[in-house]
Amino acid sequence: MRRILNTLMEIARNVARHKLRSFLTISGITIGVLALTTMGALAENFNALIDGGVAYFGSSVQVGPPDGQSTPILPISKVDEIKKIQGVAAAFPGYTFNAKPGQLNFSFGVADQIVASDPAEAAWGAIRLTYAQGHAIEADSQDQVVLGTTIAKEFSKKVGDTIELPVRPPDAKPDFVSHSFKVVGILNTTRTAPDNFAYINITDGQMLLKDSLPDPIRTSFDVTQVTQAIAVYAKAGTSLDELDRIASRINQQVEGVKALKPSDIVNGFKQGSVVFTGITTAAALLALIIGGLSVVNTMFMAVAERVREIGLKKAVGATTFNVMGEFLLEATFIGLVGGLLGYGLGVAIVVIRNTFFEPADGSTLFLITPTLTIFAIGFATVLGAVAGVLPAWRAARLDPVIALRNE
Repeated sequence: MRRILNTLMEIARNVARHKLRSFLTISGITIGVLALTTMGALAENFNALIDGGVAYFGSSVQVGPPDGQSTPILPISKVDEIKKIQGVAAAFPGYTFNAKPGQLNFSFGVADQIVASDPAEAAWGAIRLTYAQGHAIEADSQDQVVLGTTIAKEFSKKVGDTIELPVRPPDAKPDFVSHSFKVVGILNTTRTAPDNFAYINITDGQMLLKDSLPDPIRTSFDVTQVTQAIAVYAKAGTSLDELDRIASRINQQVEGVKALKPSDIVNGFKQGSVVFTGITTAAALLALIIGGLSVVNTMFMAVAERVREIGLKKAVGATTFNVMGEFLLEATFIGLVGGLLGYGLGVAIVVIRNTFFEPADGSTLFLITPTLTIFAIGFATVLGAVAGVLPAWRAARLDPVIALRNE
């Protein structure tokens, strides 16, 4: 233990002895880890959103109108037909509307949406929704809404407040219709799509569907007999392959619908995640590798400046392993210090942005996770160690007699 402490103290003295050079080297690592932390936090936030999509679409079959159909609706009677298909445990009609029609979406992720569904469907979904405030929509209720955490922040709503949905755009036409809903619940943060959703009952969804129809058919069209989509569920634990087979059976046995294979949707999500993560990580690693090259340069300079010191140590019995270990520890120490500083600065930037510069829509852009923490600091430390291998090997191979004679 004493020997280890002495070695660490000597390393600290060597770093302190060459303050400017050490500062520049550690700064290179710090900048690289700062980039890795911020870009990694961006990727982690995006991946959390993607993971939610994978979880939801990997546990259900989405059924909509067939290709080429002019109107995006289905007879609601198709729900009962689909329930009879082998492997189907439950099926629910649903309606989805843009919560802010006519307005551009500047959020990083899912746009604000109004989702009308049967409250019973919540028991089947892969994403379990829990409540920060209030409770779920009552089964036979009207004009009640449960808000995701992001949309609740955006409109500064809490349980007991009312919200007008859809939100009237600034240039709304005279015939634009919105309705007042009472907020009965606010969800806990999921880091995925439900954060941007306003959940209402099926009856209210049908009311909004009627509002969206052209005037000539609005009064004559029975919206209770149609649905925009059907969510189909199998029993818990059903594999993705089996869900694909259920989708195929629905397409074969139920006319006038198109069931999407869950695997196609999941693969699309995963591909987007890989591409985005690759781009952000590559950009950050490039900056970090440049910092690693500065460690190599610094350690070669350290070897050149300490030739006599190395020769003296070897002359009094220091082994090749001792000398190499000392230089490797010094390089690792530089990587660790730079990693801690870079990670700390990155976290500070993320916290400041998420706390004090939250966008008007309430969305988040960065997410710090334990995985990112371990990766950022660990990679910087390992990079420092790897960068020190060649300089350490050169120091260890110095002949003490020649080193002292040259000095």
